[in-house]
Amino acid sequence: MSIKEFVQKFYKSDALIDSEILKSYLHPEVVLEWNSSKGFIQMDYDEILEMANELSRAYVRSKVRISHIISEDDLVSVRYSHFVKTIENPREEMLLAHFSTIWQIKDDKLYRGYQMSQFS
Repeated sequence: MSIKEFVQKFYKSDALIDSEILKSYLHPEVVLEWNSSKGFIQMDYDEILEMANELSRAYVRSKVRISHIISEDDLVSVRYSHFVKTIENPREEMLLAHFSTIWQIKDDKLYRGYQMSQFS
């Protein structure tokens, strides 16, 4: 599987709201540098897993719609919109945010992430 296919598989899975699935995609030394609407956030392996656990407490379903994905060498750049369904209203899909992320892949895992997000 190419690194582009690997990243597509990651975003098509429930990894963003299921820490057990997420573990299979993360390199043990992963670092995510995220420029969000709340400012700059840097997260390591445990913090990324905790974020997935927090999301799973609020949302029953997660869906990512990728609009652009490009790979070169060990890097994959992806632009996507993240949709969720809440526990309170599982029938309604809600846009969480738009994201642009560059992932560096190492040992067939997500190793370094550089991400920007914007609420809609």
